[in-house]
Amino acid sequence: MSRKKLFSLLVFGLLSAHAVFSQSTATFTNPLLPTGPDPWVIRKDGFYYYCHTTGKNITLWKTKNLAELSKTEGHVVWTPPATGNYSKELWAPELHFLNGKWYVYVAADDGKNDNHRMWVLENPDADPTTTNWTLKGQITDPTNRWAIDMSIFEMNKQLYAIWSGWEGSENVSQNIYIAKLKNPWTIEGTRTKIASPEYSWEKMGSGNTLPVVNEGPQFLRQSANSKKVFIVFSASGCWTDNYTLGLLEADAKADLMKASSWKKSAEPIFKGNPEGKVFAPGHNSFFQSPDGKEHWIIYHANPEANQGCGNKRSPRMQPITWNANGTPNLGTPVAVGQEIRQPSGQ
Repeated sequence: MSRKKLFSLLVFGLLSAHAVFSQSTATFTNPLLPTGPDPWVIRKDGFYYYCHTTGKNITLWKTKNLAELSKTEGHVVWTPPATGNYSKELWAPELHFLNGKWYVYVAADDGKNDNHRMWVLENPDADPTTTNWTLKGQITDPTNRWAIDMSIFEMNKQLYAIWSGWEGSENVSQNIYIAKLKNPWTIEGTRTKIASPEYSWEKMGSGNTLPVVNEGPQFLRQSANSKKVFIVFSASGCWTDNYTLGLLEADAKADLMKASSWKKSAEPIFKGNPEGKVFAPGHNSFFQSPDGKEHWIIYHANPEANQGCGNKRSPRMQPITWNANGTPNLGTPVAVGQEIRQPSGQ
């Protein structure tokens, strides 16, 4: 082998090793964006799709690397009409790929919070960042009560909807409900209430007044063969620094439509880190690393105390682990500016 060829191989080897080292040690810091309440992430065909509450439209971000979300252009894919039942206060949109099409579930009203209901949009395109979205209509159970924060999951080939809603027509308590879906835009049968605020950490911010809050339910399962399934939800008023995450647990073989199948953890599983500039963490979603080996949480939090439910809330993400008993361990919110290793396989 000539010296020139040997030298070239050595240089190539060193460059390759450097590339591998750089990828394995690449880091990022939170927050991912300056603002972004109620963040949601889904991964499909090598891309992450992200959205959050803008209040006025549906905006989607498409990226191969969530750590570079701030460098990614947002696409406004749907804007509501100026007036009507779904024209105002668009909250917590979620993007799902179901039965070969994309769907967005979003809470909206006519400008009056009492009229918040859930609405569904559909897009048949392979890429959801197109503007080919049509409104399928309202999605509701027979009670047609106040509803926000709907999420969708599948178990044993059955689609389920989970959301936060009222039992009656007054804002007394936000509860977590579950119902089966006949298709992505139609609830089948009646709803079941599976959680209501009962512990003190779920009732912060109400004082001697109502409401008390359970909201933002998210389905979580370690793997397709796990014996347990979970719903992680947000508790207490988002207007307080006590906003936090709680946990519901069920046996994977149980009837998920039975309230008795779900058990609530007596303590929150994720709460603020004031020293790290993480106040009122909540309204999360979950996703996996590009290689599928890690579970991650993305959530919003305020950088300072007493900043409430506004646009100071910014999206942050970090890896989670699993306890020996099969329950999720979300850890402690990582401090603002602290370096975090990028998801594995990125």
